[in-house]
Amino acid sequence: MISLEVLLFFAITCGLVFLFRSAKIGALVAFLFTGILSGPYMLNLFELTGTWQILGDLGILFLWFTIGLEISFSRLWAMRNTIFGFGASQVLLVAVMLFPFLFEFTGWTVMGAIMVALLLAMSSTSEDLQLLGDRNQLNSNVGRQIFSVLLFQDLLSIPLLAMLPVLSGKSFNLGATLIDVLVLSLLLIFGVLIVSRCIMNPLMKQVAKLKSKELMLLVIMLNIIFWAVVLDWCGLPSGLGGFLCGMLMSETIYRHQITAEISPYTTLFLAIFFIVLGMGLNLDLLYAKWYLVLGGLAALMVIKFFAIFMTARVRRNPAPESTFISLLLAQGGEFGLLMLQMMRNNGITTIPADDQEILIAIIVLSIMTTPLLLALYDKLRRAGKIMQVNAKNLTVKRTGVQPTVIICGFGRVGQIIAKLLREQNIPYIAIGMNVNAIMEGRENGFNAVYGDVANMSVLREFGLNPRTTRAVVLALDNFETAHKTILSIHTIAPRVKIFARARNLTDSKALLRSGVFQAFPETIESSFFLGFGLLEFLGVNDDKIESLLTDLRMNNYEKLDNDITLGEK
Repeated sequence: MISLEVLLFFAITCGLVFLFRSAKIGALVAFLFTGILSGPYMLNLFELTGTWQILGDLGILFLWFTIGLEISFSRLWAMRNTIFGFGASQVLLVAVMLFPFLFEFTGWTVMGAIMVALLLAMSSTSEDLQLLGDRNQLNSNVGRQIFSVLLFQDLLSIPLLAMLPVLSGKSFNLGATLIDVLVLSLLLIFGVLIVSRCIMNPLMKQVAKLKSKELMLLVIMLNIIFWAVVLDWCGLPSGLGGFLCGMLMSETIYRHQITAEISPYTTLFLAIFFIVLGMGLNLDLLYAKWYLVLGGLAALMVIKFFAIFMTARVRRNPAPESTFISLLLAQGGEFGLLMLQMMRNNGITTIPADDQEILIAIIVLSIMTTPLLLALYDKLRRAGKIMQVNAKNLTVKRTGVQPTVIICGFGRVGQIIAKLLREQNIPYIAIGMNVNAIMEGRENGFNAVYGDVANMSVLREFGLNPRTTRAVVLALDNFETAHKTILSIHTIAPRVKIFARARNLTDSKALLRSGVFQAFPETIESSFFLGFGLLEFLGVNDDKIESLLTDLRMNNYEKLDNDITLGEK
């Protein structure tokens, strides 16, 4: 029977998510505060039992998987200059500036201070991308640079995870250990490329052929757990297995569909992780050492701000842009929270338990502070205290060509339309779920990808944008799928023109009522082409035939609908 505690727990969760999202703060922080309120130091709704710990560990794996899913080698190569230029220099400068303070004032070992400096150099990927999306700047020059920094930070996760055995005392030769970490990182990267091409792609191809969302979801989850167990057997952190699984999936052509399918469940497990993290915080300790928490928060954000600002200015970014980038990246991130939680779970005491609690509190507060600093930045900019960002620096600058046309479906109709667009050098992307057609199309040079076009996340991933997409073609043979796709398209880009294929006049009319710009019933149009050839053979003038067909096409084939009883409606 459901208890009152469960009802109160969900009420607290909903209320906090509403409040935090209203303040433009990430929902993950709301989940952490849910854990704090539900934990032993506040309402004491639940005990932190082994079941909660297992669910929290699954949340850790899913967060690592999500981070790994963003590491696509093709994307890294396309953005290599910004990622390994701006991203690497930002992390290095922040870590160098933080290290002396950490080593001098904490009494930690050199290795511990280096690790924490690198952890604090990381920023919150989920919050930063959410804030950029809210401000419609994901595709701006600023957004591209911030994304590059976040991508490099995600890539840095591999060696940092591999360094955990050093902190646990399993290795004491620092020089040899760093070489081991480098070799291990390279082996993992090359292993990902080989396994994804030779095993993961064929496996996901067979799963995709069955078109079962349930099976795809289970295969993804099985892979996450499998790689976590394998790396645990090898003496490496299980979180690295989740991260490795994400990288493997990112190298398949099914990456975007995988992201769309797993996203709701990832959010659920992440929520559980942050709830468990909040329940485990020692509030008595944090209250007693509040001055260290606030002092550490101020030091972290000031040092990161100036380090990132200097790096951005060296890269010739204008002062207003550099200020915005620095404010957005000045907080700590989920990676630091994950690593500290893993250290606590594994009993790693290189960094004392009390100091780990303080670091967690500092990172959480820094994430909460970022939206407030951006609000202040906006207010000063409107008041003229900060110069406006040059409009030229906010133009869309993508790593690839933004598609002008999106083709939904890659069967015979979709392939013909793609060929026509390719012949005219019109940028397009074709999305379909016929694995064989997609694979053959890619081999023949078509820009075809695997994905469910009825899913809004997939459409967004592949470039549907209200400002840049001019048209969408529905080359689908299933009316229900077409109708769902239209709803998804209109949600993202209400004014985009949709050209649809219809089986017959009835479907054509229904599609037009759904907001399609033009719908072409196949049975009627194929009859027109057949009739054109017949009349031409019988000596009827071409102009007369065109005039006749134009007349029949008027008002959505009104004359045909009135005069002819069609067998298929």
